Amino acid sequence: MDIQTIRKDFPILNQQVNGHQLVYLDNAATSQKPTSVIQTMVDYYERYNSNVHRGVHTLGTLATDRYEEAREKIRRFIHAKSDKEIIYTTGTTQSLNLIAYGYGLARLGKGDEIVISPMEHHANLIPWQQVAQKTGAVLRYFPMEEDGTLALEKVRETISNKTKIVSVTEVSNVLGTVNPVKEIAKIAHECGAIMVVDGAQSTPHMAVDVQALDADFFVFSGHKMLGPTGIGILYGKQELLEAMEPIETGGEMIDEVGFQSATWAELPWKLEAGTPHIAGAIGLGAAIDYLQQIGMDQIQSYEESLTNTAYELLSQIDGVTLYGPGKRSGLVSFNINGVHPHDVSTALDSEGIAVRAGHHCAQPLMSCLKCESTVRASFYFYNSEDEIEALAKGIKETKEFFGHVV
Repeated sequence: MDIQTIRKDFPILNQQVNGHQLVYLDNAATSQKPTSVIQTMVDYYERYNSNVHRGVHTLGTLATDRYEEAREKIRRFIHAKSDKEIIYTTGTTQSLNLIAYGYGLARLGKGDEIVISPMEHHANLIPWQQVAQKTGAVLRYFPMEEDGTLALEKVRETISNKTKIVSVTEVSNVLGTVNPVKEIAKIAHECGAIMVVDGAQSTPHMAVDVQALDADFFVFSGHKMLGPTGIGILYGKQELLEAMEPIETGGEMIDEVGFQSATWAELPWKLEAGTPHIAGAIGLGAAIDYLQQIGMDQIQSYEESLTNTAYELLSQIDGVTLYGPGKRSGLVSFNINGVHPHDVSTALDSEGIAVRAGHHCAQPLMSCLKCESTVRASFYFYNSEDEIEALAKGIKETKEFFGHVV
């Protein structure tokens, strides 16, 4: 991979922040966008801005074609069987809410169990809390090992014939843990449960095959994988999506409407009420084109090298605590002893280094780690080893500065 050539495709990276060359290491929050994605969306607004599925005029037809072509690109990207299994949403959060309320609410009852992990993002936690409270179901958690991984023997012990839904992130947004979701899905299915996979942090960084995983539902966001904000995907096995009732109704998702009742359109439109984020969908299609041009296997291999370098360099700094397993995907979360994470982030920002500090929408996990927040540096394929070294240098300088202050 020619990183310097790749970086030229991302105009935002070519700037200075606080007098220093920007080092953008907040990719788990959102990724930057290549010129091809930006121009694809500009092209939509400048040349064929129109609503989809409604008009037979030239612009409307072209917009519809591009919108549905993007759906097909997404289908191929994650290896779904049919484009009917690809539902456009606003992002991972809405996708998980659709599953919780559109599928879980009608099928869970008193004593049924939902099982998740302690490392879930709030988007894969709060909807299940709410559905459990409304239905009388019980929300349970897999035990987590000290290194932030899940042991399959304990997964087997936790899932039972009472378990109806298992929902797990494929990659933790705090620890970088890569969970064995394929194996967890097999255990869940043996007990008659369905498997939901949060792919928000995995889909941008590794090849995804929803059929090989045997995921019943799989969700992800466009903005973490070079696409725009406000667009995401809910994949579901067709028979499960067919059985779901829409939780949003109105235009676009109907077949026939009378004065007292209505019938729904076929998939995928049944679950896509209202005017969609057309430019976002087309932009996500362009993002997938870019990722596939480089190759997901190449991206994963390069990022593993970057992440290993970061982990090794930070491990050598006295007073730095790292969280999560040694083998991880795309990020490092850490704290400097005696320095608040927000102060660390502010100090690094003064050097042009963008990282994230906070609980990362994972407060239960923070309690497991016995801290309130961490600093997170997260990487993408346009990051370089020089930037990893700049991070390590910035951490050392921050530690020294606050050591003198204290």
